[in-house]
Amino acid sequence: MPIDSINPATGQVSRTFEPLDRAGIEHALDGARKAFGSRRSTSVAERARQLRAIGSVLERDTERLARLATEEMGKTIGAARAEVAKAASGCYWYADHGPGLLADEPWTVDGARAFTRYQPLGPILAVMPWNFPYWQVFRFAAPALLAGNTVLLKHASNVPQCALAIEEVVAQAGCGDGVLTTMLIPSSEVEAVVADERVRGVTLTGSEAAGSAVAAAAGRHIKPTVLELGGTDPFIVLASADLDRAVSAAVHSRILNNGQSCINAKRFILHEDIAEEFLHRLTEQFEAVRMGDPMDSETELGPLSSQEAVRTLHRQVTDTIAAGARLVTGGTPGEGDGNFYPPTVLCEVPPDSPGHCEEFFGPVALVWRAASVREALDIANDSPYGLGASVWTTDEAEQRRCIDEIDAGMVYVNEFTASTPEVPFGGVKHSGYGRELARFGVQSFTNPKTVWLAD
Repeated sequence: MPIDSINPATGQVSRTFEPLDRAGIEHALDGARKAFGSRRSTSVAERARQLRAIGSVLERDTERLARLATEEMGKTIGAARAEVAKAASGCYWYADHGPGLLADEPWTVDGARAFTRYQPLGPILAVMPWNFPYWQVFRFAAPALLAGNTVLLKHASNVPQCALAIEEVVAQAGCGDGVLTTMLIPSSEVEAVVADERVRGVTLTGSEAAGSAVAAAAGRHIKPTVLELGGTDPFIVLASADLDRAVSAAVHSRILNNGQSCINAKRFILHEDIAEEFLHRLTEQFEAVRMGDPMDSETELGPLSSQEAVRTLHRQVTDTIAAGARLVTGGTPGEGDGNFYPPTVLCEVPPDSPGHCEEFFGPVALVWRAASVREALDIANDSPYGLGASVWTTDEAEQRRCIDEIDAGMVYVNEFTASTPEVPFGGVKHSGYGRELARFGVQSFTNPKTVWLAD
């Protein structure tokens, strides 16, 4: 079946691609294997130089790459430019800091010298999502390439032009054939690629169902995996919070990337002392958000990625209302062309509704009230997911308690959750396992080889 590139703001097909046939898949796999044969012996300093070159190409081509992202998944043009810049900065960060993270790690033993040497595994399959078509790829690929691996990129099928552009960027940086190869293949081909003996590991960012399927396939073939599977991130606001900052962060986090980010604030848990004021301000600012053409620099909220995304989100909203939730604002899909959904607020979310346990991938804020810190924590943890959490309080005892008791891979205090190379990124429970970024990013797909040298 052809792979279409569809503009979500207009619904028009801009380009169509034929997926790789069996010969094309074989060529990609063999190219990654051959490239690894030479890349594994390339010095870390040379790999760092290549990363800097990738960063330079990303910066040089920012406008072209940003427009592709906006045209394929609806990201506002300003956000698209910022994403390309972030991908470039990630390459620079690993070029600067990664070599130190790959240095031999010494151990203290009696009568011998021992250390761990981090060596690359080989071709790594990256199954990537559409919502951050550049950053998601490079936050894995930059450290993986620095470690000496090669990358096989199976990108989301609705961003084929972004996927091919990433391969072009790496090639233009002088990294060589087969170092990063884009494979335009349907999801039905992934299991066979995972099973191929030339593939030595798999990373996936996507849905819980996709992660489960890929992890099962990798497990059958004894291959390491890193999974990031989304979340229902709580945004807890306690009585002592700076409401000006908290409300501003709440709005920005929820509409970031048109509400389509795994670490967007999604469940707003408000202490009853500030709940009415916070909800009033949140609603007022949601209703003032400028929704429209993502190519317009004044637009704050663009379209969702697809018509199916709109249908899914609206079903979740209407089913939650039918179960007893109260609609405060929004809740009606945009009319005419494009996949637009307005900023929406739902309160009094019942426990047997989609809003209680499902991830809402769009600009919908789900609001709870809590009479105490204990109740707020219970609501926050009552989810199958555990990716990130944001806590707003100036009380140090409350900060410590939330840090200790929230079941999540990341807790941000008086800030909304983000991903940045300096700190690890990942979740627990159904949000996946393993970590990206920081030292984990560069060491995840290596063989930490123990070396023992006797006198």
